[in-house]
Amino acid sequence: MTTRNNNSSAPFYEGLVSPAGYILAVSYPVLALSTGVRALFQLFLKDDVVDFFPPTMSAVAAACYLIATIGFAYRRRWTWWLSLLVLALETCLTLIVGVWSLVDPVTVGSTVWRRFGEDYGYFPLFQPVIGLLWLLWPKTRSLYGFVDEPGSPGIPPQESSPEGG
Repeated sequence: MTTRNNNSSAPFYEGLVSPAGYILAVSYPVLALSTGVRALFQLFLKDDVVDFFPPTMSAVAAACYLIATIGFAYRRRWTWWLSLLVLALETCLTLIVGVWSLVDPVTVGSTVWRRFGEDYGYFPLFQPVIGLLWLLWPKTRSLYGFVDEPGSPGIPPQESSPEGG
């Protein structure tokens, strides 16, 4: 009879944390490429463009996606902070432009964040939220070199020995 070494104290989703980072590190450059090419085409190759706001917003989105990729691909403290800030900005811009596109669709035009990323399968809406959750996860923070204090959320308190060590 074989026994399995099963850590019953670890929830099932603990095994999803690391793969989520790899998925984000692959999907974000793909999204950056698609939105960046769209923006470049609209800005420089399309003849009938009269309003440069939508392609500029798509270029901003592509830059956000590319910068966030740095944090997913390289495990350094500064890249964690950079990605955290860019993903928070991206989430805010997706919500602002998404609502704005429902209120005044003519002004917003055809940008990546129009209707919360409808043209891209709503990836621009949920992907930064997933990225933020992944970055803030205690296991992910430890991968980036952050040492959380015992007793903080997600970190169990360490037991002290009677000898004080």
